[in-house]
Amino acid sequence: MCGTEIRTERPLVSAASGCSCCSTEASSAPATDVGANGAVFAVEGLACLHCVQTVQKAVSALEGVESASVDLVPGCRSRLTVGGKADDSAVREAVTSAGYTLISN
Repeated sequence: MCGTEIRTERPLVSAASGCSCCSTEASSAPATDVGANGAVFAVEGLACLHCVQTVQKAVSALEGVESASVDLVPGCRSRLTVGGKADDSAVREAVTSAGYTLISN
C-alpha cells in the first residue's frame, strides 16, 4: 500500500486521567442557572461516550427533567445541561451515584 501504515489502535486512557468508568470519587457543586427551564453543571471524570451516556441516562430518569445533554471534554470539565425543573440536589445525587464528580464552575 505505497508504504502507508494504517493504524486503528487507540491509546489507552489511564485511570488517573479521570474516566469514571473506573472511579468512584465524587463531590458536589453548584449549578449555573440557564433560566426557568434548566441548569448547567460542570462535570469532571468523563472520558468517553460511555461516560456521557451513563450521566445522561441517570439524569434523564429524574422527575422534572425534560432533557439532559453532555458536551464532552475528555480529561477536563465537561458541561452537563439539564432542561426542565429538576432539583439541583437530585441532579447532584444522580451524577454522584453514577460515579462522576460535579465541580465548581
